[in-house]
Amino acid sequence: MGKALYRKYRPISLETVVGQDSVTKPLKEAISSGNFSHAYIFTGPRGCGKTSVARIFAHEINGFEYELEDSYVDIIEIDGASNTGVDNIRDLREKAMIAPSEGKYKIYIIDEFHMLSKSAFNALLKILEEPPEHVIFLLATTNLEKVPITITSRAQIFNFKLADGDTMFKHLKTVAEKEGIKIKKEALDIIVSRGGGSFRDSISLLDQISNLKSKGEEITEKDIEEALGLPNELKIRQILDNFEQGISVTDALKDLLNSGTSAETLSSEIIEKIIEKPTGKTLNLISNLFNVQYPFAEAKLLVAFLDSEKVPTAQVVASPTPNPSTSKPNVYPRRVLSDEETSSKKAALLARIEKSKKAEKERLEAAPVEKEPEVAALTDSVIQAGKIDLKAYVNEIKDINGMLGATVEESRFKIDGNNISIYPKSKTYVNILKSRGNLSVLRETAPGYQVMVIDVSEEKVPDDAVFPTKETKTLSQKEQKQIDKLSDIMGGEVKEASGQEVF
Repeated sequence: MGKALYRKYRPISLETVVGQDSVTKPLKEAISSGNFSHAYIFTGPRGCGKTSVARIFAHEINGFEYELEDSYVDIIEIDGASNTGVDNIRDLREKAMIAPSEGKYKIYIIDEFHMLSKSAFNALLKILEEPPEHVIFLLATTNLEKVPITITSRAQIFNFKLADGDTMFKHLKTVAEKEGIKIKKEALDIIVSRGGGSFRDSISLLDQISNLKSKGEEITEKDIEEALGLPNELKIRQILDNFEQGISVTDALKDLLNSGTSAETLSSEIIEKIIEKPTGKTLNLISNLFNVQYPFAEAKLLVAFLDSEKVPTAQVVASPTPNPSTSKPNVYPRRVLSDEETSSKKAALLARIEKSKKAEKERLEAAPVEKEPEVAALTDSVIQAGKIDLKAYVNEIKDINGMLGATVEESRFKIDGNNISIYPKSKTYVNILKSRGNLSVLRETAPGYQVMVIDVSEEKVPDDAVFPTKETKTLSQKEQKQIDKLSDIMGGEVKEASGQEVF
Protein backbone atom coordinates (compact mmCIF):
# COMPACT_ATOMS: atom_id res chain seq x y z
CA MET A 1 0.00 0.00 0.00
CA GLY A 2 1.45 3.37 -1.01
CA LYS A 3 2.30 5.77 1.79
CA ALA A 4 -0.10 8.70 2.16
CA LEU A 5 1.46 11.97 1.01
CA TYR A 6 0.99 13.71 4.35
CA ARG A 7 3.15 11.00 5.92
CA LYS A 8 5.63 10.94 3.06
CA TYR A 9 6.23 14.69 3.34
CA ARG A 10 6.34 14.99 7.09
CA PRO A 11 9.53 16.81 8.15
CA ILE A 12 12.23 14.62 9.71
CA SER A 13 14.45 17.41 11.08
CA LEU A 14 13.99 20.88 12.53
CA GLU A 15 15.63 22.26 9.38
CA THR A 16 12.85 20.86 7.18
CA VAL A 17 9.92 22.14 9.27
CA VAL A 18 7.99 24.70 7.19
CA GLY A 19 6.26 27.82 8.49
CA GLN A 20 7.21 27.59 12.20
CA ASP A 21 10.44 29.60 12.38
CA SER A 22 9.49 31.24 15.69
CA VAL A 23 9.40 27.74 17.22
CA THR A 24 12.21 25.91 15.45
CA LYS A 25 14.83 28.64 15.86
CA PRO A 26 14.97 28.51 19.71
CA LEU A 27 14.71 24.72 19.66
CA LYS A 28 17.73 24.51 17.34
CA GLU A 29 19.61 26.86 19.66
CA ALA A 30 18.80 24.57 22.59
CA ILE A 31 20.17 21.61 20.64
CA SER A 32 23.37 23.52 19.84
CA SER A 33 23.96 24.64 23.42
CA GLY A 34 22.75 21.46 25.12
CA ASN A 35 20.70 23.54 27.56
CA PHE A 36 17.24 21.97 27.87
CA SER A 37 14.20 22.72 29.98
CA HIS A 38 12.62 19.81 31.82
CA ALA A 39 9.23 20.61 30.18
CA TYR A 40 8.04 22.17 26.93
CA ILE A 41 4.46 22.94 25.92
CA PHE A 42 3.63 23.04 22.20
CA THR A 43 0.26 24.72 21.65
CA GLY A 44 -1.68 25.59 18.52
CA PRO A 45 -4.47 24.47 16.14
CA ARG A 46 -4.73 20.89 14.93
CA GLY A 47 -2.64 19.92 11.94
CA CYS A 48 0.02 22.62 12.33
CA GLY A 49 2.88 20.27 13.27
CA LYS A 50 3.00 20.18 17.09
CA THR A 51 3.41 16.41 17.42
CA SER A 52 5.76 16.14 14.45
CA VAL A 53 8.07 18.80 15.90
CA ALA A 54 7.89 17.13 19.32
CA ARG A 55 9.06 13.83 17.81
CA ILE A 56 11.84 15.51 15.85
CA PHE A 57 13.00 17.50 18.89
CA ALA A 58 12.99 14.36 21.05
CA HIS A 59 15.23 12.54 18.58
CA GLU A 60 17.61 15.45 18.17
CA ILE A 61 17.92 15.89 21.95
CA ASN A 62 19.17 12.31 22.25
CA GLY A 63 21.08 12.34 18.95
CA PHE A 64 18.88 9.60 17.48
CA GLU A 65 18.36 9.34 13.73
CA TYR A 66 14.71 10.07 13.03
CA GLU A 67 12.49 7.88 10.85
CA LEU A 68 8.69 8.00 10.93
CA GLU A 69 8.31 4.35 11.89
CA ASP A 70 11.23 4.02 14.32
CA SER A 71 10.93 3.17 18.00
CA TYR A 72 13.32 4.06 20.81
CA VAL A 73 12.64 2.94 24.38
CA ASP A 74 13.77 6.34 25.69
CA ILE A 75 11.13 8.21 23.65
CA ILE A 76 7.68 7.41 25.02
CA GLU A 77 4.53 8.71 23.31
CA ILE A 78 1.29 8.92 25.27
CA ASP A 79 -2.17 9.85 24.02
CA GLY A 80 -3.60 12.21 26.62
CA ALA A 81 -7.13 11.69 25.28
CA SER A 82 -7.19 8.00 26.22
CA ASN A 83 -4.87 8.10 29.26
CA THR A 84 -6.69 10.72 31.29
CA GLY A 85 -6.71 9.08 34.71
CA VAL A 86 -4.50 9.65 37.74
CA ASP A 87 -3.34 6.01 37.65
CA ASN A 88 -1.90 6.54 34.14
CA ILE A 89 0.19 9.48 35.33
CA ARG A 90 1.25 7.71 38.52
CA ASP A 91 2.48 4.80 36.42
CA LEU A 92 4.35 7.27 34.17
CA ARG A 93 5.88 8.93 37.23
CA GLU A 94 7.21 5.64 38.61
CA LYS A 95 8.73 4.57 35.29
CA ALA A 96 10.24 8.02 34.74
CA MET A 97 12.50 7.46 37.75
CA ILE A 98 14.30 4.67 35.86
CA ALA A 99 17.38 5.90 34.01
CA PRO A 100 17.32 5.99 30.17
CA SER A 101 18.66 2.94 28.31
CA GLU A 102 20.17 4.40 25.12
CA GLY A 103 20.16 8.18 25.18
CA LYS A 104 21.04 10.82 27.74
CA TYR A 105 17.38 11.62 28.40
CA LYS A 106 14.11 9.78 28.82
CA ILE A 107 11.60 11.89 26.89
CA TYR A 108 7.83 11.74 27.29
CA ILE A 109 5.62 13.12 24.51
CA ILE A 110 2.03 13.59 25.72
CA ASP A 111 -0.40 14.58 22.96
CA GLU A 112 -3.61 16.50 23.78
CA PHE A 113 -2.55 16.60 27.42
CA HIS A 114 -5.23 19.21 28.22
CA MET A 115 -7.66 16.28 28.41
CA LEU A 116 -6.07 14.91 31.59
CA SER A 117 -8.33 14.80 34.63
CA LYS A 118 -7.83 17.20 37.55
CA SER A 119 -6.26 14.45 39.66
CA ALA A 120 -4.00 13.46 36.76
CA PHE A 121 -2.82 17.05 36.43
CA ASN A 122 -2.01 17.07 40.15
CA ALA A 123 0.01 13.88 39.74
CA LEU A 124 1.86 15.36 36.76
CA LEU A 125 2.56 18.52 38.75
CA LYS A 126 4.48 16.55 41.37
CA ILE A 127 7.06 15.32 38.87
CA LEU A 128 7.25 18.73 37.16
CA GLU A 129 8.03 20.34 40.52
CA GLU A 130 10.93 17.97 41.22
CA PRO A 131 11.82 16.33 37.87
CA PRO A 132 14.65 13.79 37.61
CA GLU A 133 17.58 15.26 35.68
CA HIS A 134 17.24 12.63 32.96
CA VAL A 135 13.54 13.35 32.14
CA ILE A 136 12.13 15.84 29.62
CA PHE A 137 8.41 16.33 28.93
CA LEU A 138 7.10 17.50 25.55
CA LEU A 139 3.43 18.36 26.01
CA ALA A 140 1.19 19.12 23.00
CA THR A 141 -2.26 20.69 23.18
CA THR A 142 -4.87 22.45 21.06
CA ASN A 143 -6.48 24.00 24.15
CA LEU A 144 -3.90 25.66 26.37
CA GLU A 145 -6.62 27.52 28.27
CA LYS A 146 -7.74 24.19 29.77
CA VAL A 147 -4.32 23.54 31.31
CA PRO A 148 -3.88 24.63 34.96
CA ILE A 149 -1.56 27.59 35.53
CA THR A 150 0.44 25.41 37.94
CA ILE A 151 1.47 23.31 34.91
CA THR A 152 2.04 26.08 32.36
CA SER A 153 4.17 28.09 34.80
CA ARG A 154 6.65 25.21 35.01
CA ALA A 155 7.22 24.79 31.28
CA GLN A 156 8.49 26.70 28.27
CA ILE A 157 5.55 27.48 25.97
CA PHE A 158 5.84 27.56 22.18
CA ASN A 159 2.93 28.79 20.07
CA PHE A 160 2.41 27.08 16.71
CA LYS A 161 0.38 28.78 14.01
CA LEU A 162 -1.46 27.71 10.90
CA ALA A 163 0.41 28.38 7.66
CA ASP A 164 -0.42 31.51 5.69
CA GLY A 165 -1.72 31.13 2.14
CA ASP A 166 1.56 31.93 0.36
CA THR A 167 3.58 29.48 2.46
CA MET A 168 1.03 26.71 1.98
CA PHE A 169 0.73 27.35 -1.77
CA LYS A 170 4.51 27.12 -2.28
CA HIS A 171 4.72 23.95 -0.18
CA LEU A 172 1.86 22.21 -2.00
CA LYS A 173 3.28 23.26 -5.35
CA THR A 174 6.60 21.66 -4.41
CA VAL A 175 4.86 18.44 -3.32
CA ALA A 176 2.80 18.37 -6.54
CA GLU A 177 5.91 18.81 -8.69
CA LYS A 178 7.80 16.04 -6.87
CA GLU A 179 4.81 13.69 -7.24
CA GLY A 180 4.22 14.54 -10.91
CA ILE A 181 0.77 15.96 -10.15
CA LYS A 182 -0.29 18.50 -12.80
CA ILE A 183 -2.66 21.02 -11.28
CA LYS A 184 -3.76 24.53 -12.27
CA LYS A 185 -3.01 27.46 -9.97
CA GLU A 186 -6.74 28.12 -9.44
CA ALA A 187 -7.26 24.50 -8.39
CA LEU A 188 -4.32 24.66 -5.98
CA ASP A 189 -5.77 27.87 -4.54
CA ILE A 190 -8.94 25.97 -3.64
CA ILE A 191 -6.94 23.28 -1.84
CA VAL A 192 -5.05 25.97 0.09
CA SER A 193 -8.35 27.55 1.10
CA ARG A 194 -10.02 24.28 2.07
CA GLY A 195 -6.95 23.12 4.00
CA GLY A 196 -7.35 26.03 6.39
CA GLY A 197 -3.63 26.43 7.02
CA SER A 198 -3.17 22.85 8.22
CA PHE A 199 -0.28 21.09 6.46
CA ARG A 200 -1.73 17.67 7.23
CA ASP A 201 -5.22 18.47 5.93
CA SER A 202 -3.95 20.35 2.88
CA ILE A 203 -1.54 17.62 1.76
CA SER A 204 -4.16 14.92 2.44
CA LEU A 205 -6.59 16.85 0.26
CA LEU A 206 -3.99 17.16 -2.52
CA ASP A 207 -3.42 13.41 -2.23
CA GLN A 208 -7.12 12.66 -2.68
CA ILE A 209 -7.56 15.15 -5.52
CA SER A 210 -4.56 13.69 -7.37
CA ASN A 211 -6.65 10.58 -8.01
CA LEU A 212 -9.22 12.48 -10.06
CA LYS A 213 -7.18 12.34 -13.26
CA SER A 214 -4.79 9.90 -14.85
CA LYS A 215 -1.11 10.68 -14.40
CA GLY A 216 -0.13 13.52 -16.71
CA GLU A 217 -3.64 15.00 -16.97
CA GLU A 218 -4.07 18.45 -15.46
CA ILE A 219 -6.45 18.95 -12.55
CA THR A 220 -8.68 21.99 -12.97
CA GLU A 221 -10.72 24.18 -10.66
CA LYS A 222 -13.90 22.53 -11.94
CA ASP A 223 -12.56 19.05 -11.13
CA ILE A 224 -12.04 20.00 -7.49
CA GLU A 225 -15.39 21.76 -7.15
CA GLU A 226 -17.16 18.65 -8.45
CA ALA A 227 -15.12 16.27 -6.29
CA LEU A 228 -15.66 18.21 -3.08
CA GLY A 229 -19.23 19.18 -3.84
CA LEU A 230 -18.29 22.88 -3.82
CA PRO A 231 -20.54 25.43 -5.46
CA ASN A 232 -19.13 27.38 -8.38
CA GLU A 233 -17.73 30.73 -7.17
CA LEU A 234 -19.48 32.64 -9.96
CA LYS A 235 -22.82 31.11 -8.96
CA ILE A 236 -22.32 32.16 -5.34
CA ARG A 237 -21.49 35.71 -6.34
CA GLN A 238 -24.54 35.78 -8.61
CA ILE A 239 -26.71 34.61 -5.71
CA LEU A 240 -25.37 37.40 -3.50
CA ASP A 241 -25.79 40.00 -6.26
CA ASN A 242 -29.40 38.92 -6.77
CA PHE A 243 -30.01 38.93 -3.04
CA GLU A 244 -28.65 42.49 -2.82
CA GLN A 245 -31.04 43.58 -5.59
CA GLY A 246 -34.03 41.85 -4.02
CA ILE A 247 -34.27 39.22 -6.75
CA SER A 248 -35.41 35.76 -5.61
CA VAL A 249 -32.54 33.28 -5.19
CA THR A 250 -34.69 30.22 -4.47
CA ASP A 251 -34.16 28.56 -7.87
CA ALA A 252 -30.40 29.17 -7.80
CA LEU A 253 -30.13 27.65 -4.31
CA LYS A 254 -32.22 24.69 -5.39
CA ASP A 255 -29.98 24.06 -8.43
CA LEU A 256 -26.83 24.06 -6.30
CA LEU A 257 -28.36 21.75 -3.69
CA ASN A 258 -29.63 19.35 -6.34
CA SER A 259 -26.18 19.27 -7.95
CA GLY A 260 -24.76 17.63 -4.83
CA THR A 261 -23.57 20.62 -2.79
CA SER A 262 -24.55 20.23 0.86
CA ALA A 263 -26.39 23.06 2.57
CA GLU A 264 -23.67 23.30 5.23
CA THR A 265 -20.93 23.62 2.59
CA LEU A 266 -22.92 26.16 0.60
CA SER A 267 -23.54 28.25 3.73
CA SER A 268 -19.86 28.18 4.61
CA GLU A 269 -18.86 29.30 1.11
CA ILE A 270 -21.42 32.12 1.14
CA ILE A 271 -20.15 33.32 4.54
CA GLU A 272 -16.58 33.45 3.22
CA LYS A 273 -17.64 35.52 0.21
CA ILE A 274 -19.64 37.92 2.39
CA ILE A 275 -16.67 38.48 4.70
CA GLU A 276 -14.53 39.43 1.70
CA LYS A 277 -16.91 42.24 0.76
CA PRO A 278 -19.62 42.81 3.40
CA THR A 279 -22.64 45.09 3.07
CA GLY A 280 -25.42 45.96 5.47
CA LYS A 281 -27.84 43.48 3.95
CA THR A 282 -25.40 40.57 3.59
CA LEU A 283 -24.22 41.02 7.19
CA ASN A 284 -27.84 40.58 8.21
CA LEU A 285 -27.94 37.38 6.11
CA ILE A 286 -24.73 35.97 7.58
CA SER A 287 -26.10 35.92 11.11
CA ASN A 288 -28.91 33.65 9.90
CA LEU A 289 -26.50 31.36 8.04
CA PHE A 290 -24.92 30.33 11.36
CA ASN A 291 -28.04 28.25 12.00
CA VAL A 292 -27.72 26.16 8.82
CA GLN A 293 -26.87 22.71 10.15
CA TYR A 294 -28.31 19.22 10.52
CA PRO A 295 -31.20 18.46 10.76
CA PHE A 296 -33.17 20.19 7.97
CA ALA A 297 -30.08 22.06 6.78
CA GLU A 298 -31.51 22.69 3.31
CA ALA A 299 -34.71 24.09 4.78
CA LYS A 300 -32.77 26.32 7.18
CA LEU A 301 -30.68 27.66 4.30
CA LEU A 302 -33.78 28.70 2.38
CA VAL A 303 -35.36 30.27 5.46
CA ALA A 304 -32.12 32.18 6.15
CA PHE A 305 -32.44 33.94 2.79
CA LEU A 306 -36.19 34.48 3.06
CA ASP A 307 -35.91 36.03 6.54
CA SER A 308 -32.93 38.19 5.59
CA GLU A 309 -34.83 39.74 2.69
CA LYS A 310 -36.90 41.59 5.30
CA VAL A 311 -34.66 44.60 5.86
CA PRO A 312 -35.08 46.19 9.34
CA THR A 313 -37.25 49.31 9.38
CA ALA A 314 -34.35 51.46 10.64
CA GLN A 315 -32.49 50.77 7.41
CA VAL A 316 -35.37 51.62 5.06
CA VAL A 317 -35.71 55.16 3.66
CA ALA A 318 -38.66 56.75 1.94
CA SER A 319 -38.76 56.40 -1.80
CA PRO A 320 -41.31 56.89 -4.59
CA THR A 321 -43.60 53.97 -5.31
CA PRO A 322 -41.84 51.92 -7.98
CA ASN A 323 -43.35 51.49 -11.41
CA PRO A 324 -44.31 47.78 -11.69
CA SER A 325 -43.49 47.75 -15.40
CA THR A 326 -39.90 48.92 -14.97
CA SER A 327 -38.74 47.99 -11.50
CA LYS A 328 -37.14 44.73 -10.45
CA PRO A 329 -39.31 42.50 -8.23
CA ASN A 330 -38.95 42.55 -4.45
CA VAL A 331 -36.44 45.43 -4.32
CA TYR A 332 -36.08 46.77 -0.77
CA PRO A 333 -34.75 50.37 -0.63
CA ARG A 334 -32.15 50.74 2.13
CA ARG A 335 -29.94 53.32 3.71
CA VAL A 336 -26.37 52.61 2.66
CA LEU A 337 -24.17 51.97 5.67
CA SER A 338 -21.13 54.16 6.18
CA ASP A 339 -17.63 52.66 5.97
CA GLU A 340 -17.34 53.01 9.74
CA GLU A 341 -20.62 51.18 10.35
CA THR A 342 -19.71 48.41 7.90
CA SER A 343 -16.27 47.97 9.50
CA SER A 344 -17.86 47.81 12.94
CA LYS A 345 -20.36 45.18 11.83
CA LYS A 346 -17.62 43.18 10.12
CA ALA A 347 -15.42 43.25 13.25
CA ALA A 348 -18.34 42.10 15.40
CA LEU A 349 -19.12 39.36 12.89
CA LEU A 350 -15.54 38.07 12.81
CA ALA A 351 -15.48 38.00 16.61
CA ARG A 352 -18.70 36.00 16.59
CA ILE A 353 -17.30 33.58 14.00
CA GLU A 354 -14.19 32.99 16.13
CA LYS A 355 -16.32 32.48 19.23
CA SER A 356 -18.56 30.04 17.38
CA LYS A 357 -15.56 28.13 15.98
CA LYS A 358 -13.97 27.93 19.43
CA ALA A 359 -17.18 26.64 21.04
CA GLU A 360 -17.65 24.01 18.32
CA LYS A 361 -13.98 23.00 18.54
CA GLU A 362 -14.24 22.52 22.31
CA ARG A 363 -17.42 20.46 21.88
CA LEU A 364 -15.82 18.16 19.29
CA GLU A 365 -12.59 17.74 21.21
CA ALA A 366 -14.41 16.86 24.42
CA ALA A 367 -16.34 14.03 22.73
CA PRO A 368 -13.51 11.53 21.95
CA VAL A 369 -12.80 10.83 25.64
CA GLU A 370 -15.78 8.50 25.86
CA LYS A 371 -15.59 7.15 22.32
CA GLU A 372 -11.89 6.38 22.16
CA PRO A 373 -12.06 2.90 23.77
CA GLU A 374 -14.72 1.89 21.27
CA VAL A 375 -12.58 2.92 18.30
CA ALA A 376 -9.40 1.41 19.69
CA ALA A 377 -11.18 -1.90 20.28
CA LEU A 378 -12.74 -2.06 16.84
CA THR A 379 -10.55 -4.82 15.43
CA ASP A 380 -11.06 -7.13 18.42
CA SER A 381 -14.78 -6.39 18.45
CA VAL A 382 -15.11 -7.37 14.78
CA ILE A 383 -13.20 -10.61 15.26
CA GLN A 384 -14.94 -11.67 18.48
CA ALA A 385 -18.48 -10.51 17.92
CA GLY A 386 -18.59 -10.84 14.14
CA LYS A 387 -20.48 -7.56 13.91
CA ILE A 388 -19.05 -4.27 12.68
CA ASP A 389 -19.78 -0.89 14.21
CA LEU A 390 -19.99 1.42 11.18
CA LYS A 391 -19.50 4.59 13.21
CA ALA A 392 -16.34 3.21 14.84
CA TYR A 393 -15.21 1.92 11.43
CA VAL A 394 -15.40 5.41 9.92
CA ASN A 395 -13.66 6.97 12.93
CA GLU A 396 -10.76 4.53 12.62
CA ILE A 397 -10.41 5.32 8.90
CA LYS A 398 -10.38 9.05 9.79
CA ASP A 399 -7.48 8.42 12.16
CA ILE A 400 -5.54 6.84 9.28
CA ASN A 401 -6.53 9.35 6.60
CA GLY A 402 -8.87 12.22 7.40
CA MET A 403 -9.93 12.92 3.81
CA LEU A 404 -10.60 9.26 3.09
CA GLY A 405 -12.69 9.06 6.26
CA ALA A 406 -14.71 12.11 5.22
CA THR A 407 -15.38 10.53 1.81
CA VAL A 408 -16.51 7.26 3.41
CA GLU A 409 -18.74 9.15 5.84
CA GLU A 410 -20.68 10.65 2.91
CA SER A 411 -21.30 7.17 1.43
CA ARG A 412 -24.11 4.72 2.12
CA PHE A 413 -23.47 1.20 3.45
CA LYS A 414 -25.18 -2.15 3.19
CA ILE A 415 -24.03 -5.14 5.24
CA ASP A 416 -25.00 -8.65 4.14
CA GLY A 417 -23.33 -11.26 6.34
CA ASN A 418 -19.61 -10.67 6.00
CA ASN A 419 -20.03 -8.52 2.89
CA ILE A 420 -19.84 -4.73 3.20
CA SER A 421 -21.01 -2.80 0.14
CA ILE A 422 -20.12 0.90 0.04
CA TYR A 423 -22.14 3.18 -2.24
CA PRO A 424 -20.31 6.54 -2.70
CA LYS A 425 -22.47 9.54 -3.60
CA SER A 426 -20.90 10.09 -7.04
CA LYS A 427 -18.64 8.56 -9.69
CA THR A 428 -15.80 10.81 -8.49
CA TYR A 429 -16.08 9.43 -4.96
CA VAL A 430 -16.05 5.90 -6.39
CA ASN A 431 -12.71 6.63 -8.06
CA ILE A 432 -11.28 8.08 -4.85
CA LEU A 433 -12.25 5.06 -2.72
CA LYS A 434 -10.86 2.61 -5.27
CA SER A 435 -7.53 4.32 -5.92
CA ARG A 436 -3.97 4.51 -4.54
CA GLY A 437 -4.23 2.16 -1.60
CA ASN A 438 -7.52 3.57 -0.31
CA LEU A 439 -9.35 0.30 -0.92
CA SER A 440 -6.64 -1.50 1.06
CA VAL A 441 -7.27 0.83 4.01
CA LEU A 442 -11.02 0.15 3.82
CA ARG A 443 -10.44 -3.61 3.85
CA GLU A 444 -7.65 -3.75 6.44
CA THR A 445 -9.74 -1.71 8.87
CA ALA A 446 -12.51 -4.32 8.76
CA PRO A 447 -10.78 -7.70 9.20
CA GLY A 448 -13.00 -10.67 8.44
CA TYR A 449 -15.21 -8.69 6.07
CA GLN A 450 -15.27 -8.47 2.28
CA VAL A 451 -15.40 -4.75 1.48
CA MET A 452 -16.62 -3.70 -1.97
CA VAL A 453 -16.99 -0.22 -3.46
CA ILE A 454 -19.99 -0.12 -5.79
CA ASP A 455 -20.07 2.15 -8.85
CA VAL A 456 -23.26 4.19 -8.33
CA SER A 457 -23.40 5.06 -12.04
CA GLU A 458 -23.88 1.38 -12.83
CA GLU A 459 -25.83 0.04 -9.88
CA LYS A 460 -28.73 1.57 -7.95
CA VAL A 461 -28.26 2.27 -4.25
CA PRO A 462 -30.50 -0.14 -2.26
CA ASP A 463 -33.31 1.43 -0.25
CA ASP A 464 -31.98 -0.13 2.96
CA ALA A 465 -28.45 1.24 2.54
CA VAL A 466 -27.57 3.58 5.42
CA PHE A 467 -25.14 6.35 6.26
CA PRO A 468 -22.57 5.19 8.83
CA THR A 469 -22.77 8.04 11.34
CA LYS A 470 -26.26 9.46 11.06
CA GLU A 471 -29.33 7.82 12.56
CA THR A 472 -32.68 7.60 10.80
CA LYS A 473 -34.94 10.26 12.25
CA THR A 474 -38.72 10.12 12.58
CA LEU A 475 -40.35 13.43 11.75
CA SER A 476 -42.69 15.12 14.21
CA GLN A 477 -45.98 16.55 12.96
CA LYS A 478 -44.57 20.08 13.30
CA GLU A 479 -41.45 19.17 11.31
CA GLN A 480 -43.51 17.47 8.62
CA LYS A 481 -45.69 20.57 8.26
CA GLN A 482 -42.56 22.72 7.88
CA ILE A 483 -41.27 20.41 5.17
CA ASP A 484 -44.63 20.44 3.35
CA LYS A 485 -44.72 24.25 3.46
CA LEU A 486 -41.17 24.58 2.16
CA SER A 487 -41.92 22.00 -0.51
CA ASP A 488 -44.66 24.27 -1.85
CA ILE A 489 -42.27 27.25 -1.88
CA MET A 490 -39.53 25.30 -3.65
CA GLY A 491 -41.89 23.74 -6.14
CA GLY A 492 -40.52 20.30 -5.45
CA GLU A 493 -40.51 17.49 -2.93
CA VAL A 494 -38.62 17.77 0.36
CA LYS A 495 -37.73 14.56 2.17
CA GLU A 496 -35.92 13.51 5.31
CA ALA A 497 -34.35 10.06 4.91
CA SER A 498 -31.63 8.42 7.00
CA GLY A 499 -30.84 11.75 8.58
CA GLN A 500 -30.30 13.46 5.20
CA GLU A 501 -32.54 16.22 3.97
CA VAL A 502 -33.08 16.22 0.21
CA PHE A 503 -35.00 18.58 -2.05
